[in-house]
Amino acid sequence: MDLFLIVVSLVLLMYFAYRGYSIILIAPLFAILASVGEFRSMPVYSEIFMTKAAEYFKTYFPIFLLGAVFAKIMEEGELASSIAAFISRSLGKERAILAVLLGCGVLTYGGLSVFVVVFVMYPFAALLFREADIPKRLIPATLWMGIFTYAMASIPGTPQIQNIIPTTFFGTSTWASPVIGIVSAVIYFALAWFWVTYRFKSLASEGEGYGNHAKNEPDPLGEKEMPHWALSVLPLAAVVLVNLYMSNPFGWSWAYSWDPEMLEPFKNLQLSLLSSSVQKIYAIWSLDIALFVGIILALAIGWKPIRQKGRMVHVFNAGALSSLSAILNTASGYAFGSVIAKLSGFLIVKHALTDLHIGSGPLLSQAITTYIMTALTGSASGGMTIALGMLGNEWLVWAQSIGMSPDLLHRMICLASAGIDTVPHNGALVTVISVCGLTHRSSYYDIFILTLMKMLVPLIFIAFYSLFGIG
Repeated sequence: MDLFLIVVSLVLLMYFAYRGYSIILIAPLFAILASVGEFRSMPVYSEIFMTKAAEYFKTYFPIFLLGAVFAKIMEEGELASSIAAFISRSLGKERAILAVLLGCGVLTYGGLSVFVVVFVMYPFAALLFREADIPKRLIPATLWMGIFTYAMASIPGTPQIQNIIPTTFFGTSTWASPVIGIVSAVIYFALAWFWVTYRFKSLASEGEGYGNHAKNEPDPLGEKEMPHWALSVLPLAAVVLVNLYMSNPFGWSWAYSWDPEMLEPFKNLQLSLLSSSVQKIYAIWSLDIALFVGIILALAIGWKPIRQKGRMVHVFNAGALSSLSAILNTASGYAFGSVIAKLSGFLIVKHALTDLHIGSGPLLSQAITTYIMTALTGSASGGMTIALGMLGNEWLVWAQSIGMSPDLLHRMICLASAGIDTVPHNGALVTVISVCGLTHRSSYYDIFILTLMKMLVPLIFIAFYSLFGIG
């Protein structure tokens, strides 16, 4: 009966998320439902669900807040558009697919919110695809692969939340497993470029072009005043370089080194510290500082366009408000997973998931668990946090027992989170398709095929590690 309630709660969570209900509202309800046969409802809500949600909020809110404000300044200050326009002009309509993939990647890796990148890049993608007569229905797949794969989860140092979350579980940095990160990024990029190009040529041979569309069609961009692209890229570069300097993942003598005793004075204050050591939190501190520097630079460079629009207060307020929605959604997903992990009925599922392995390591268990949770929740970050909340400690202990680097766990769960997240009810995917003025019916086929391809990437690395012990 306990396992049945867990399964029912997961199915209902997926169904209502697909129907558009906020996970902030439904996650606690279904967490309580799952625990009905074992605990009283109100203690589950206040002592487990809300405590875990508050822990997540405390740990990650600065990243969400600073990231959202940074993205809004880059957007309103026309810096993001300047970079996208430069890439589009440089490569031209002949390389429209490449231009969109690169533009998405640069903005995402530079620290912009993935949703901001969607809104910034879509007009450029539509104009380039229209000029090159590439079917418009290929735009969502191109945007998705450019934003939500290689730049979000693969490239070492990416400041996206999917690369931040594992640091607090495994004590790693955002630069974990750089070789796997770079190689997987190349694979994701190549898959996207190959498939969209192949489909374009295939559809063109059948006489299909961009098509006649009226919904959300962008007007020509014209010659509106924007900061120079070279200046516009400085805040993005600053985020990456300051993060590298502050986190110092390669132990450089000239880079910053965090004092491992920094938390000791606070322990004497009898505070409930969520971070047991500096090792567990320094990656977030490093990125906080990097984003703050990026904000200052972006504000200085984009000051004129923002001031001309009279939107200075709006920029900061809109960024702050959007960060709240984003973190509450993810924190609710994490809290839901934490409740499920406390239930005795979950022991059956836990044993089944931890028995999944190739060789002696936890990598396959990690990948499959993350696949399942991202598919159910329709969220890469939400599925990852639920998976880590349920089994993160077990995976770390397992890895340490066989001498496996936590860095490998970090990078592999990042790749797994981007593997099967493109389920139809994924909120980000719904947004991408809506922004493009298309429907699932017209554009989901290519996304589905790319999903089948990209979910193989982590499994390839797992098999390679199992055969050769190299990661």
